[in-house]
Order: sequence, then C-alpha cells, then structure tokens
Amino acid sequence: MAAPILLLDGIRLTFGATPLLTGASLQVEAGDRICLVGRNGSGKSTLLKVAAGLIEPDGGERFVHPGATLRYLPQEPDLSGFATVGAFVEAGLAPGDDRRRVGFLLGRLGLDPATSTATLSGGEARRAALARTLAPEPDILLLDEPTNHLDLPAIEWLEAELAAMRSAIVLVSHDRRFLSALSRRTVWLDRGRSRTLDKGFAAFEEWRDELLAEEEASAHRLDRRIAREQDWIVHGVTARRRRNMRRVRELQALRRERAEARKAAGQVRLAAEATLSGKLVARLDGVTKAFADRAVVRDFSTIVHRGDRIGIVGPNGAGKTTLINLITGRLAPDAGEVRLGANLDILVIDQQRAALDPAMTLREALSQGGGDHVEVGGARRHVMGYMQDFLFSPEQAGTPVAALSGGERGRLMLARGLSRPSNLLVLDEPTNDLDLETLDLLQEFLADYAGTVLLVSHDRDFLDRVCTAIFASDGDGTWREYAGGYSDMVAQKGSGVAARQVRQPALTREAASHPRSTGPAAPRKLSFNQKHALATLPGEMKAIEAEIGRLRAELSDPDLYRREPARFGELAAKLAETEAALARKEEEWLELEILRESIEG
Repeated sequence: MAAPILLLDGIRLTFGATPLLTGASLQVEAGDRICLVGRNGSGKSTLLKVAAGLIEPDGGERFVHPGATLRYLPQEPDLSGFATVGAFVEAGLAPGDDRRRVGFLLGRLGLDPATSTATLSGGEARRAALARTLAPEPDILLLDEPTNHLDLPAIEWLEAELAAMRSAIVLVSHDRRFLSALSRRTVWLDRGRSRTLDKGFAAFEEWRDELLAEEEASAHRLDRRIAREQDWIVHGVTARRRRNMRRVRELQALRRERAEARKAAGQVRLAAEATLSGKLVARLDGVTKAFADRAVVRDFSTIVHRGDRIGIVGPNGAGKTTLINLITGRLAPDAGEVRLGANLDILVIDQQRAALDPAMTLREALSQGGGDHVEVGGARRHVMGYMQDFLFSPEQAGTPVAALSGGERGRLMLARGLSRPSNLLVLDEPTNDLDLETLDLLQEFLADYAGTVLLVSHDRDFLDRVCTAIFASDGDGTWREYAGGYSDMVAQKGSGVAARQVRQPALTREAASHPRSTGPAAPRKLSFNQKHALATLPGEMKAIEAEIGRLRAELSDPDLYRREPARFGELAAKLAETEAALARKEEEWLELEILRESIEG
C-alpha cells in the first residue's frame, strides 16, 4: 500500500453537549478518488475542515505529507479583500502555476474576471471559489458540494475536468451520478464514526443496507438475551432463594449497552394531501415570451395532463422559471395561447427558501405561527410529532430558522409545503442540500403523489428516477419535449444540455491585447510549446469530433437501451466526457490564436 499524503486517525470533536465525531478516520493516497457520504449533520463538512487544517479536533491525529499541496472548497466562500473575481482566483496560484487556467476555468463557469466581487450572488461566489480551488491543480482537492449552483452543462464539464486531473480528490456531494462517475473509494460517516468501502459510490447503498441489516439483527439478538435474563431473575431467584449477582450485573450491563447505543437516525416520512384537478392541467399553443430583445420561449406547444412528472432542464439563464410561470398561468405570453385546466391548486417550493422568516423558530415556521398543531393530509398533527417526521429533534423546536443548516432549511421547506393540499406541485431545485436518504424518500413521495409535478433540477439521477417527460432548452428560446427521464433525452437528442453562449471572459479575450498594468507584460513571441499546440490542436479537435459523431451514431440506435442498458450508460457517459474534452481543446486553441494575433498585430 502506498504511503498516505493525508491521514486523519481517530478524530474526535464535540460541539455543545453532543459528540459529532467520535472516531472518524480518513486516508488519502496520491491519485485517490474518495467520496465522503453521510446524512446531513453527520459531520462531513466538519471532517473536511479538519482535513484542511481549519478546525482543531478534540482528539486524534492529522498528518499531511511534507510538501504536499492541498486546496479546500468551502460551501460558503469568503471573497472579502478582493476587488474582482480574477484577482480572487489568481491569489490562489503559487509560483510556477499556469495562469492561463484562471481564464479557462472562469470562462467554463460563466464568470467574467473583471466582475466586482461585491456584486456576486451566492452561486457566483461559489463558482469563483471553485475556479480558485481547481486552478493550481494541487496534490489533494477537498470539495464540499462542488455542484451546488452549477447548471447541467457546468456539472458535466466539471465531472470530466476532475476525472482528467491528477490530484487526489475527497468529495462531498448529493449528486449520485457525479459521485458514481468520480469515486473509487467510499467513506461513510455514521453516528460519529467512519466506515470505509474500497469501491465507488455505485456500490455504497447496497453495502450500507447490508451493514444496517446486520446491526438490526444484532440489536434483536441483544433484546432477546435481555428478555431471557429478565425471565431468569423473576422466576429463577424464587426457586433458589438467592440472587446470582453476577448475572444481575450482566443484565444491568446489557441494559446500559442497549440504552447507550447510538441508533441509526430514523427516516423522513413524507405525506401530503392531493386534491383532484381536471384531466387537462395546461395546454400551450405557439407560446412565445421575450424580455427586451431576447426570446426566452419561442413558439412552444405542449399539453400537460394530470399525473405527469415533467422535468425542465437547461443552462442557467435559459428561462426555466419563465417557462414554469407560463405553464402555471402566472405569466402571460407575448404570443400564443395558454389554457389552464379546472380546479388547479398550485404549490411552489423554490430553491431560495424565500418563504422562511429567519427570525421565526422551527416550531413557528412549521405551525405557521398557529400554535401547537398543523394540518397534514387532512389530519390534525401535533407540531412536535410532525417535526420529528423530518428528522428534527424536540430540542430544536426553539431554534431560529437563521441558525439551521442548508439541508435543514430544505427539509423545513418540504415539511411546510407538503402539509398543504395541492394538485400541481412546482419544485425549483428541491434537491439542493438534501442528503441521499431524504432524496430517496422525496422520490418515493413524488411517485405516489396523486397530482402533477413540474420539476426544475440539475440532478441527472433524480430526473431519471422521477420524470415521465423532459422539457429541454435548445437555446435561443427553443424548447423541445422528450419522453422519459434525462438519460432518455440524451439518447433521443444525442447529447446533453448545451451550455449557454456568454461573452468571453476578459482574461482570455482581452488580456492578450490589453494586459493589466499590475500583471506581467504580454509575451513578444510564442514559445515552442505554444507553436506546437497551435499546429496540432486542429487535428486533435477533428479526431475528437469524429469520435463524438461515432458515439452519437451508436446512441441513435432506438433498440440499444432495451438491448444493452449498461452499454447505453457507458456510451452516454463517454459522449459527455468527449464533448467536454473537445470544449477544452477549443478553449485552448482560441486563447493561443488570440495571443498569436495580438503578437503579430
């Protein structure tokens, strides 16, 4: 076994009165691909911070190989002290790092290096932090939810980019497909301790279920042993007129073991009442909507029936929310007609958690300020019991919403929303910050929901599990309908969601001809490697385009998915990876061509 470049052993950490980590370990070797999984609140982010050296544990050992470089992506990055996005990302580079990666990464993440950090949204700040983390290509990458706030094209690009990097990666994510594609080892944080599976995430859930089944069987055997000992004490002592104190002490020890065992957390229980809508939910005929001179929806027609589960996908800025507002009648079209069905009762759960008052307590938010009870599915429930259905403890009842984690706020929004009757459920990025178990239960709830679902999501696996149809943006306001989930759309279309065209970032297009006064002067001639790349890149791009054509041709076989589902999945993943490789080559060639023109001009 190779020597580790990062080692955490027996990490213990307590916040307040409850131990969070009671013996967590993590070993990272060169080139490792590790996913760190566990429920919200299990300590995944905390363990990453310990690994990054940002938190000092109460006990245990942390070792980093001398000279090893490490970069950490936090969930809430701090850009203070930097005037522009470019300055923030460049500050993460070390001497000798390739500065061209700054422009390349920001361009792929849809950011302009000249943008002021003061104007960034939370999602833009996270993308800037992701670029800063990846730019140096360190020995170890610690990534905490890197796909949050990324659209589908960016997620698929990031997946291919990380797969091509030499860095060891420790990854926390709720995106199953992302985890399955990148991981080769799985570390499960469960009740304060870590367990390791020497396989990727694809094998994790079956392994976890087997461990939990063994644990449940062991607990059952312990209960039966306690029952036998109790029976002996009650009935055997009278016969002997003398207690066997050794057996009494053993029973007391067994009871303590049972009482002190940290049982696995329960599961979220989702239940909602769906009223009955008409068979027709919405009909759109030739609908068009534009803002200023940009068409967001152009001549789109469709029919939404009761019971449909429709996923709406596209890059950020494609108009997904606008399309939902047209379908639900909250926005009038510029042209065309929208006809809504009868008796629609619409419930919207959005990703911004906008309906949550941060000053409210958890109890007040669930009961809508209405006391100790809440109406759920037509039945009156005590708010404390309903709160525990969503994995909130009674001690959290007085906790302000502002103090809840992102995952807890997501569960709270689900709890509030699903307590109300509806027959048209609109979910805008519901998977953000939810743990895998909660995602499973949300999926099961949507499968059993008697109404209609409109779902905006960048989670490919969740779309595959839930949707009966996909509305996908093809750019320039064009939307097309595909039967099935996201993978079915890729098979029919021949590709995934394309990135939206944006203005080329300043560092890749402008810096060559107008170098910043604070940076080094532009080179006066191309290096040998740059000349060689300019000469060879067109041939490489042509070869990649031929491979893309071959993959698309094979995927176009309508019987492939039925005949060889595993082969279909491999080809779809290979196509996404190859398209991302072509985009990288094109970006590199463009930068070099601009540099050549600036030198010769």
